[in-house]
Amino acid sequence: MKTPRRSKGEAGPTIDSPSGTAPESLTASAGPFVFRLYVSGATPASARAVVNARRIFETHLPGRYHLEIFEIGEHVHQAAADQVVAAPTLVKLAPLPLRRFIGDLSNVERLLAALHLMPSPQG
Repeated sequence: MKTPRRSKGEAGPTIDSPSGTAPESLTASAGPFVFRLYVSGATPASARAVVNARRIFETHLPGRYHLEIFEIGEHVHQAAADQVVAAPTLVKLAPLPLRRFIGDLSNVERLLAALHLMPSPQG
């Protein structure tokens, strides 16, 4: 995983966005989709979730998303506020409704259907 970007000497999440910088207000200026991905260390599932999230968003939401990656152990209070109970967990903050996706995001069709980016899978 890449090293988190830091501003003014403070620890913070890794930020992935088309501009490469975090906006002042995540929900106001990041575009239509704002996500927060909680990972747990260098576990294989967390590493896959980071790779899958970046690939999915760059493919299906180019220039229209903002992704924060949080190490759950370093952001316990934020994880509790977001009601995260497992890692990896992707939280869709905007547009509403808020949604949570648990796992390594390897089921692309299911994720895209839940985000309303393609028809729901049959069966």
